[in-house]
Amino acid sequence: MESGSGGGGLRRLRKTESAEMRWVVPGGACEEDEIESSDDGGTDTPAAASGSRGGGISDDDDDDDGYEEDEMLRQRLVRTGPRADSFDVEALDVPGVYRHQEFTFGRSIVLTLQTLGVVFGDVGTSPLYTFDVMFNKYPITSKEDVLGALSLVLYTLILIPFLKYTLIVLWGNDGGEGGTFALYSLICRNAKASLLPNQLPSDTRISSFNLKVPSVELERSLKIKERLETSSMLKKLLLMLVLFGTSMVIADGVVTPAMSVMSAVNGLKVGITSVNEGEVVMITVAFLIVLFSLQRFGTSKVGLAVGPALFIWFCCLAGIGIYNIRTYGSEVLRAFNPVYIYYYFERNPTQAWMSLGGCLLCATGSEAMFADLCYFSVRSVQLTFVFLVLPCLLLGYLGQGAFLMENLTKSQQVFFLSIPSQAFWPVVFVATMAALIASRAMTTAIFSTIKQATALGCFPRLKIIHTSRKFMGQIYIPVMNWFLLVSCLAFVTVFGSINEIGNAYGIAELGVMMMTTVLVTIIMLLIWQVNIVVVLCFLTLFLGLELFFFSSVLGSAADGSWVLLVFAAVLYLVMYIWNYGTKLKYETEVKQKLSMDLLMQLGCNLGTVRAPGIGLLYNELVRGVPAIFGQFLTTLPAMHSMVIFVCIKWVPVPVVPQTERFLFRRVCPKNYHMFRCIARYGYKDVRKENPQAFEQLLIESLEKFIRREAQERSLESDHNDDTDSEEEIASSSSRVLVGPNGSIYSLGVPLAESAGANNSALGSSVSFDGYLDEAMDDGSRSMDNELSFVHKAKESGVVYLLGHGDIRARKESFFLKKLVINYFYAFLRKNCRRGIATLSIPHTRLMQVAMQYMV
Repeated sequence: MESGSGGGGLRRLRKTESAEMRWVVPGGACEEDEIESSDDGGTDTPAAASGSRGGGISDDDDDDDGYEEDEMLRQRLVRTGPRADSFDVEALDVPGVYRHQEFTFGRSIVLTLQTLGVVFGDVGTSPLYTFDVMFNKYPITSKEDVLGALSLVLYTLILIPFLKYTLIVLWGNDGGEGGTFALYSLICRNAKASLLPNQLPSDTRISSFNLKVPSVELERSLKIKERLETSSMLKKLLLMLVLFGTSMVIADGVVTPAMSVMSAVNGLKVGITSVNEGEVVMITVAFLIVLFSLQRFGTSKVGLAVGPALFIWFCCLAGIGIYNIRTYGSEVLRAFNPVYIYYYFERNPTQAWMSLGGCLLCATGSEAMFADLCYFSVRSVQLTFVFLVLPCLLLGYLGQGAFLMENLTKSQQVFFLSIPSQAFWPVVFVATMAALIASRAMTTAIFSTIKQATALGCFPRLKIIHTSRKFMGQIYIPVMNWFLLVSCLAFVTVFGSINEIGNAYGIAELGVMMMTTVLVTIIMLLIWQVNIVVVLCFLTLFLGLELFFFSSVLGSAADGSWVLLVFAAVLYLVMYIWNYGTKLKYETEVKQKLSMDLLMQLGCNLGTVRAPGIGLLYNELVRGVPAIFGQFLTTLPAMHSMVIFVCIKWVPVPVVPQTERFLFRRVCPKNYHMFRCIARYGYKDVRKENPQAFEQLLIESLEKFIRREAQERSLESDHNDDTDSEEEIASSSSRVLVGPNGSIYSLGVPLAESAGANNSALGSSVSFDGYLDEAMDDGSRSMDNELSFVHKAKESGVVYLLGHGDIRARKESFFLKKLVINYFYAFLRKNCRRGIATLSIPHTRLMQVAMQYMV
């Protein structure tokens, strides 16, 4: 490389390097054949998959170009393909899995209708019951009370659903995923905050990690990151907050259908005086059974079917609101002046404080907007809310306020009483349909949240059905669906009144809202790196407002809504026990993994007969040889000629691209024919591969790994041969690049030039290429032999080796630990979905061994 063109070539090289190669100083890199070299995690050289990291070259040091050029001459190129924690990232590109969706005008209309049908049903039906619950205990006595209560509703609607969720929280999504676990995943991705110790440096190379952040508040962000990563107490506290928020989401999904449907059916009491409360309960139960039975048809189908109905409902809200304002006067518009809120609390502080729980119900469904984000885009949710949902809601509440100002004694069933008599029954029908739709909003959000929690090790495995071939993330969980139905029916029959359910509804909503506020605050500090003043304003305003509301609903908890708190506490314990047991099991497996010295003593035959075939041993370890493998060795009379340790790992990202799915590494020397493969999936990824397809992808990936390893060894062996001088080493290594397809290119000319220029450059260095080809002969023969061995092993058959690792508490353990591990966690493992069903393993090719760990 000539000195005159060295700088330009170096800069061009940097762009290529991030995607295709890494540089190491001779003698400074750890050989990949070293046994267990990745276990200490400290010998890796980062390779950027996104272009923001260079293997040994920093783009931030342009002032030291001259020094870098000298260093470049003393470095050598040793690998093509990004290095990731001593594994090779293999490409498994499956066409058609992730298809780009083009949003035409017609498609945008369909998406808007689906958004209405899935996301905004809950918040859209809040006018059915908000004023009823607000004025349940304290009847209104003056028009000023109506203006104060209405002003409180209007500004709650503007502050929480609009300002907090639509404009701020929605941007905290994790690659399109919303909800408390999506926020937790986002935090874990930027800081090692997960309690499960299976994180690898290679995980951060996944392109969907998206760790590019501004550096204005970088120092503060790094301090928070360091503090979070080093404090186990903060990690546990963060997890506890997330689990508490998730339990409140599930509790919210139980109360939402009960509240929405019963409030709509209550309209029958206005139109038919002979209908009593017991009949309302029975009709509500029948509607709920039908509702949950239709849930299995999926989000897209049901959302598109009910979207037009909800659009008609919002039009009815706006139309009735305009009618009442024109009929009873526009004096109600004065409620936009927030001073009436002050007057409302000044006249009767106790009444105003007790009405806060009912006021909050106008914002119900705000969390569903965020949790259901996985089904739609941020823009579609924002635009639909701002230009359709919010204006219709404001008009609806203003219309009810105008009616109340002229009818102070009619503070119950306000919505139905304010409907014009000519349109009463059509509106009751539309309201009932809208209430049924609203009940689905939190149900679909719960399905998404449960899937995220399961992937991150915080919820027992359940059967998940993907209901759409076109859109990822649209799922149905049968067990959870029927559990919600039974719980919802219990709440309806026990409480029997929207006023009692309304207070429980407020507790569930506020629990979720407060956890979301805390998590978004952490994201602002850690990831967004917002100015500290803005963060404090966000935290003070919204957390203070939510705590004020929460004090009101807790004051009425003794009326019966404490049952919901007990329900949420049970869900919290289930999730915490599952996470605790999973973490304890993984840590025990790490401690008891087989030592490499033992395998080396057994020899390449592993102390037994190596029978033809491939054994896929599923385990959870990302490093080391699992102890369950020793159980197989002592149990089976023979072991397969090729063994691959397969780890299905869920990474805290929504989606892992197919090109970055598999990580491979050789275990033990080559003649052992043992490999480790980590198959990485995001919590939004769909695992629908049949065994044959998965085997084919796995073997293809292994072959690519072997070919790439042979290319690398050939290049390295050439550099390690005797040469005349260090200058010759530097000169030759700086001119040759082995591409991902195995082709050899010269770096003597810019990489961006035409193929003819490259061919010319290769022609000028024939002596080097000939020498390289001669050195590659032995490696090529070895590669061909190993590939032939792989093909023969595959033809002999693939067998799945599955180990059941159970844990039991030691005799000297505390009583509480024995109770949790030996009974609660054991019960959850016994009744959750087994690994065989999750992995779709055929029984005819399955071998299982059980093992018990004492913890």
